[in-house]
Amino acid sequence: MALARPGLKRASGTPPQPSPRAWVLPVAAALFVLALAAYLADMIVHPAGKMLDWYDLNVYNEAGLIARNSPDRLYTWQLHPGIKFTYTPFAGLIFAAGSLLSWAVLKWLMTVASLAALAGTAWFTFGALGWRGRSRAAAALALFAAGLWTEPVQRGLHLGQVELLLMVLIVWDLCQPDGRRWKGASIGVAAGIKLVPLIFIPYLVLAGKLRQAAAATAAFLGTVVIGFLFLPHTSAKFWLTGYFVRPGNVGDVGSLLNQSVFGLVVRAVGGVRAGTPLWLALGAVIVVLGLTAAAVLYRSGRPVAGWLTCALTGLLCSPISWDHHWVWIVPAMALFADAAVRARGAARWACWALAAAIFALFAAWPYHYTGPVAFLPQGLLGFFLGPHPEHMKYYLKGAQVISWNLFVLVGLLLLALAVIAALRIWLAAPAAPGGRGRSLSARLGRMPSL
Repeated sequence: MALARPGLKRASGTPPQPSPRAWVLPVAAALFVLALAAYLADMIVHPAGKMLDWYDLNVYNEAGLIARNSPDRLYTWQLHPGIKFTYTPFAGLIFAAGSLLSWAVLKWLMTVASLAALAGTAWFTFGALGWRGRSRAAAALALFAAGLWTEPVQRGLHLGQVELLLMVLIVWDLCQPDGRRWKGASIGVAAGIKLVPLIFIPYLVLAGKLRQAAAATAAFLGTVVIGFLFLPHTSAKFWLTGYFVRPGNVGDVGSLLNQSVFGLVVRAVGGVRAGTPLWLALGAVIVVLGLTAAAVLYRSGRPVAGWLTCALTGLLCSPISWDHHWVWIVPAMALFADAAVRARGAARWACWALAAAIFALFAAWPYHYTGPVAFLPQGLLGFFLGPHPEHMKYYLKGAQVISWNLFVLVGLLLLALAVIAALRIWLAAPAAPGGRGRSLSARLGRMPSL
């Protein structure tokens, strides 16, 4: 996306927005159409199941049927050996409602809704960054075109995953005006479906948004209560037996597709038991640094950088972060593109380089350019694995170590950038009155809260 230098227009309560040339919006629209056309062409050319097989959506649908007809089996049922339902009882109720639809309607509805969620995330993110009118439309269209061809988004669409829907729900909530009474509730609902969004609650507390944190907490607890009301036995099993804190319930922790710090550690040390103590220590450090940096960025007038840092912290410290969980790199590209448009000189090129690097590393590059699977989106995960099968994950060497941990390594680098930026802001903030006290709480309290 090429934009002219930022203009000087300022909308009320927002940072200055870029003023695009007349040709930018048509070019962005053309990229949007081209990206969708290429996606549709890939679906038509490749046999059924290659681009879209809705495997996880099938798990949701089956779980919904069980929740309706035999709820006590919800957490003992297996679609295949090792493939179980691991979401909350509240999610089971939502999937039960979805299972009332025919499979043909449900699978295409999920795909269209996920594409709309990707577009919505782009639109809300640029809006939160201060873009308006033609600038916002052009930026959102271009970001959709790039985001569609990233590996996490392609995998989410392929599996029929809920990740894009949860992301847009969270981003929409975070981008609402602070005066909205129930701002934060959508975050609680998202956490009631999938627990990882709970990390946004302590982030809201540290950011000084106590009412929003309370709304998120109340909404989350409401989903738990609803689960107990309609699925009491199932809810007791999920919440009272520790079922929800067992990483192995959701698959192989050491799998290539688990791009979390825990996955990296397990692959490095050779097993879950050996890697758990180190992961717990690293996870605690990541949570403290990540949430503190997120709060500092928010309070210094950088809300998008704040909630993206929080989301990144959740991806890194969660025991399981499948490749499709990394859809949050789409708004991250928006953040760096926005910074590039507003910057000058070397800083502008550095930000563009970061945005381009994120896209290149997360892009759904094809493995093959000829034959029956030509141009099938794959990505760089495991690209240097060579002939080794999955059981060789504990014996990685050379470039294999990087390609098997690509997303988590990039995530750690991005977190380091966020922590450095927050540290610079903290050091530049005025000390407490009288020159005494350079505590974090004092400095946070003296920063502007938007």
